[in-house]
Amino acid sequence: MAEAMRVSAGKRGAASGHRRPQRRQLAVSSEVMEVTVTRIGAQGDGIADGDRGRLYIPLTVPGDRLRVRALSRHGDGFAAELIQVLDPGPGRSAPPCPHFGHCGGCSLQHLTAEAYRRWLLDRLTEPLARVGLADAAIAPLLQTQPRSRRRATFSALRPGAAAGAIVGFQVSRGHAIVDLSDCHVLVPAMMPLLPALRSLFAGILLPRQRIDVAVTAADTGLDVVVGWPASPDLALRETLASFAENADLARLSVLVGDGPVEPIVGRRGVGVRFGRTVVSLPAGGFLQASREGEAALVAAIRAAAEGRRSAADLFAGAGAFTFPLAEAGIRVHAVDADRAAIAALTAAAGGLPQVNAEVRDLFARPLRADELNCFEMVIFDPPRAGARAQAEQLAGSKVTVVVAVSCNPQTFARDARILVDGGYRLDSVTPVDQFLWSAHLELVAVFRR
Repeated sequence: MAEAMRVSAGKRGAASGHRRPQRRQLAVSSEVMEVTVTRIGAQGDGIADGDRGRLYIPLTVPGDRLRVRALSRHGDGFAAELIQVLDPGPGRSAPPCPHFGHCGGCSLQHLTAEAYRRWLLDRLTEPLARVGLADAAIAPLLQTQPRSRRRATFSALRPGAAAGAIVGFQVSRGHAIVDLSDCHVLVPAMMPLLPALRSLFAGILLPRQRIDVAVTAADTGLDVVVGWPASPDLALRETLASFAENADLARLSVLVGDGPVEPIVGRRGVGVRFGRTVVSLPAGGFLQASREGEAALVAAIRAAAEGRRSAADLFAGAGAFTFPLAEAGIRVHAVDADRAAIAALTAAAGGLPQVNAEVRDLFARPLRADELNCFEMVIFDPPRAGARAQAEQLAGSKVTVVVAVSCNPQTFARDARILVDGGYRLDSVTPVDQFLWSAHLELVAVFRR
């Protein structure tokens, strides 16, 4: 694809003395073109191919006939600006959110429900097909509802000395921030916090200063982490503590650079229920994006665990899967590199003797095959990078059931191929859409041998 857009200089062309026919490469300019979108790419942009190159056009659907303008290089083609829809494609729908089209939080609200579901399934089936697993059994897509996402990272900016602060999401292409008045993705409990944050940051941000604010809606209230350029002084700490009181936050912390998250005030425990167990989530701790999505993943894991007596829960975090399994009578060994998460898990497991935990970097030191062999089941839920090293050890183990949870179909497909080559059978893959109207897709897959 990319090779077809530049002059061939490969050894084959030089040896044969023949030139491949070349497409005339599109230069970025103010020229307006008419194109037709043929498909939607992995990031949600419509793609139009033609003699002059490949264009990535946001907010478009297959079948759209458009007037567009190329803006900048993008991957193997060019990012393009939509000027006019001349003839809409069949999968187009009116977006529910007034910010859509400018806000970068969502990229696919303009699709009909059916077109959106088809695109999400393609996000899973295409990577599997590329690694030779096109015949995998794909279960029906499970979708969470709007206004169900319980964690988000906002951007905040004070544009100038005479300006107030704006709080929202960054635009999809660029650095501007959309000042959110509403969001059809996030839980309603987050919305009243936005005007309060604007008032706070209008008083403490310098002109043109920009920061990030992570918000998690825990079962006991909102947990807020403010990114800050330096350790806050006493006056700022008092201001933040007063803000937390007035906004009725469960906890407010600061994060300076790559350092540890430092709690400023904890007004009550940040409790999250995993199964019947309440865990005190550490500041900045990981939580599945939605309660409904987490419940779907847990249900699939519990079904795969039927009849099993022992399990290793790898990349366990604070125990979202550990506790539902332990409460079913399964002995669980939980492993994660995050010391704070394992400490929270261990504290919550005080009344469950069948749970033990280990702090271990599974990228640098995955559980070896001989360590895995004492478990009847393994669950692994890595970050987006996947778990190549751990999958290789699992492929050489005698574990009979492996459940993979992933938020990246590309790295999941790679790891699935490793397991299948090691003798596992991919029984099922269940896609779970808990990142509504975005290019992210969660999944849970069951492997057996």
